[in-house]
Amino acid sequence: MHGQHDLIPAHGGYRKLRSFQACQLAYDGTVIFVERFVGTKTRTCDQMIQAARSGVQNVAEGSMASATSRKTEIKLTGVARASLEELKLDFEDFLRQRGFAIWDKNSPEALAVRRRYLSDGSDKSDRSDKSDPYGISTATAEVAANTMICLINQASYLLGRQFESLERKFLEEGGFTERLYHARREYRTGHEWRKDPKRAAPAENGKKKEGAG
Repeated sequence: MHGQHDLIPAHGGYRKLRSFQACQLAYDGTVIFVERFVGTKTRTCDQMIQAARSGVQNVAEGSMASATSRKTEIKLTGVARASLEELKLDFEDFLRQRGFAIWDKNSPEALAVRRRYLSDGSDKSDRSDKSDPYGISTATAEVAANTMICLINQASYLLGRQFESLERKFLEEGGFTERLYHARREYRTGHEWRKDPKRAAPAENGKKKEGAG
């Protein structure tokens, strides 16, 4: 018989996910960027902050929802990634409309940001210090926007890997509804067997009767 630990899988713990931490970096950096270069009383500011926030919130919500709906977790992970793509386009628009260069993903500058991110193996689950590890608060507009694009790309990459992993797990293990059905069936089978072993195995009894004839 399934116990609660089998029926309700481990869930939450999103603060330890690298994807969540990367989304938080993008969110914090976006807030700093728009305050410096976009203006806090503009529609663009609201849209960029909302898109960045959506990445963080959907990863967290999906992680919590995974207890009873893996499909919801998959869906929200996809929404988080789509929100970051929208945010990246806003940064690219900012650069293009002002005649700034957009770093190629393999440019020395972009690779330097990527190496710095990958080399930082510290636990970022507690970001209460509101730090600015990539210098968005002091960089020029061009460097700050390109750095943000690099960080968003990292977050999007991690979300993509997470999405694929969740899809594989869903195909291999099924979802909550399937676990609930199997757990209930096993419970009823065991319960009926304890009450009446003969009634719980009608197929075997039928075979014995046929053989006796």
